[in-house]
Amino acid sequence: MVIAIAIVRTRNLLAVVMLSGIYGLLSACFFVVVDAVDVAFTEASVGAGISGLLMLAAITITGRKEAPKRHKPFLALFVVLVTGGMLIYGTMDMPYFGAADAPVHQHVAPRYINESMQEVGVPNIVTAVLGSYRAFDTLGEVAVIFTAGIGVLSLLTLPRRRKKTSSDEATEEQMHERHMVVRIVSKALIPFILLFALYVQFHGDFGPGGGFQAGVIFAAGIILYTMLFGLDTAQKVFNPSIIQLLAAVGLLLYASVGVVSMINGANFLDYNVLADDPIDGQHIGILIIELGVGITVASVMLSIFFNFDARRQAIQNSNKQKGEQDVSRTL
Repeated sequence: MVIAIAIVRTRNLLAVVMLSGIYGLLSACFFVVVDAVDVAFTEASVGAGISGLLMLAAITITGRKEAPKRHKPFLALFVVLVTGGMLIYGTMDMPYFGAADAPVHQHVAPRYINESMQEVGVPNIVTAVLGSYRAFDTLGEVAVIFTAGIGVLSLLTLPRRRKKTSSDEATEEQMHERHMVVRIVSKALIPFILLFALYVQFHGDFGPGGGFQAGVIFAAGIILYTMLFGLDTAQKVFNPSIIQLLAAVGLLLYASVGVVSMINGANFLDYNVLADDPIDGQHIGILIIELGVGITVASVMLSIFFNFDARRQAIQNSNKQKGEQDVSRTL
């Protein structure tokens, strides 16, 4: 609560980003305390990781200082208080946290705990729920992420690139010399970050993880490389057009599993018909859809960051050209 209040009152946006990362890390610790390890994994990788990087890229365009308020938001405060009061009043009819007689502990949870191993065969119950029992809902979440990426791309289209000048190359060389130690350490760490992302991707059946967390971690590793070595260097390895295409490929890969299930005479996203043994079919289906989730999430995160960074460079180049024109007029 203290950090949340500090975020609201702080006017330095860079400090807000740092505090938001701390807030996400503390939230992840809270989820670990209540034994929600998979949720903690997601919060740590998204709330304390990729979100901070994307907000850092955003404030390079908007500036580090929050604009002063020109109005008194009493109406907004009143709406928030009324809505919050109604939500709190609504929770009074809910069972207490951890109550043994809660409906979820009488019907839903026992079914997943007792039957998931026989029906799905995945040791991680969370993966069984998200990837099999609630596969259609997870498909909707992936579609929302893809739609968000399309929305950002439509608002921040990549500007035309200009050729590098000798002054740009000299500036990059100075940056390289200034951050030599950080770049060397990052070169040693980034391969392990990407390897860990692959581990999270393909080990989600047996431990915390899955496509969402793996995609974010993989994207964070590439974004770290981009921030240290420049957008031009990163785009030589990761083509933005291919990344945007992969965002759609991941979603289509997920949906195609459901189509194949229907072709084989089963319901949409019913993995039992993907193999002779229903348990093997469940494993194959979950593996493919998790791969599609990871591809879409990583591609969308990278596309958003690349567009932010390209927009930042375009603004810097425009300001630089404007300054050069002013100097030439003065001379």
